[in-house]
Amino acid sequence: MTWPYISIVIPTLNSQRTLTECLESIKTQVYPGRVEVIITDGGSYDDTLKIVKEYGAKIYRNKLITAEAGKALGYKKANGEIIGFIDSDNVLTSDHWLKMIIKPFVEDKEIVASEPINFEYRKNDDWLTRYFALLGMGDPINLFIGWYDKYSQITDKWTGLNIKAKDWGNYLTFFLEKDIPTIGANGFFIRKDKLDKYPIKDYLFDIDVLKYLSSREKVKIAKVKVGIIHLFSGNISSFVRKQRRRISDFFFFSRKGFRSSNSNSIRIYWGLFKFILATLLIFPLLLQMIIGFLRKKDIAWLFHPIACWLTLVVYSVETVKLPFINGMLDRKGWKQ
Repeated sequence: MTWPYISIVIPTLNSQRTLTECLESIKTQVYPGRVEVIITDGGSYDDTLKIVKEYGAKIYRNKLITAEAGKALGYKKANGEIIGFIDSDNVLTSDHWLKMIIKPFVEDKEIVASEPINFEYRKNDDWLTRYFALLGMGDPINLFIGWYDKYSQITDKWTGLNIKAKDWGNYLTFFLEKDIPTIGANGFFIRKDKLDKYPIKDYLFDIDVLKYLSSREKVKIAKVKVGIIHLFSGNISSFVRKQRRRISDFFFFSRKGFRSSNSNSIRIYWGLFKFILATLLIFPLLLQMIIGFLRKKDIAWLFHPIACWLTLVVYSVETVKLPFINGMLDRKGWKQ
C-alpha cells in the first residue's frame, strides 16, 4: 500500500495560544508517508514565528493577512499529492489521526476529499470550546439552515442536509449533489490535482471549492469517524468579533466577486427566517438547549440562547452598515 505525500497548510496570525498544541499533535503522527507542514503567517507580533521555528515547519509571509489568503499561498507552495487545511486552533485527537483521514484516498481512488465527522468534546476544555464542540458548528445560524458538516448533539446528525451516505465502517462516503454541506475547514484534505482545477488567485474560500468542482464533475467525499479539536480562545467578546468578521468578510468578498453563490437560496432564506423567529420567541432556543443538555450534560449549553441573540444583533448591525463600508474588517490586534 502506497501512502501519498501530504502537505498540511496552516494560516496563522498571533496564534501563540493554540499553535503549540496544534503543531505538537501533528509532530506525533504515525504516518507511513511523507508530510510537510506549511505555515502562512499574516504578520504575527507575538511568539507565533518562534514556535513555528521550534517545530521546523516551512514559513511564508502572507501579505494579505486573512486565513483565506494564507490558504491560497500555502496551496501554491505545497508539494504534496494531498493538501490538508488545518487551522492554528485545531488539534488532532490521536497519533493515528492523519493515517485514518488519508486512508479513504488510498482505498478508493474516486475519493476527492475527506474530513473528520465531529468536533472532539473534552470536558476540561474552556466552556466556549465545549459549547461549539457540542453544537457541531461555529455559527448557530447554520443549525437552522441545516448547513453544517460536524455532528451536532441537538440534531443527532453530522449535517442537516439530505445526504445519502454509505457506511464503510471507519468512514462514510457520498457524492455531492445540489445541497452541499460546509465542508472545507478544520481538518479538510483534498487531492491536489482536483484542487488545481479550482481558479485560485489570491484567496481560497474552502467551502466554495467543492461547490465549484461538483458543478463540473462527480465529487465523492469521505467523512471519517474521527474528531478534531477546535479550540475557541477567548470569551463572549471574542465570539462577537468573530461573528462580525464572518459576516463582514462574506459581504466584502461577495461584492468583489470572490465568493460563489449558493445553489439553494430557498433553503438559506427559510433557514434565516426560522433562526430570526426562534431567536425572537426564545422558547425554541430553550428547547434546543434542553435537547442538547439531555444528550450531553454540560452547563456550556446555557450559552446557546445568548449565542443566537448575539449573532442576530451582530448580523443585523453589519447588514445595516453594509452600504457605508467599502473595505474588509480590520485585522489589527487580531489573535487566537
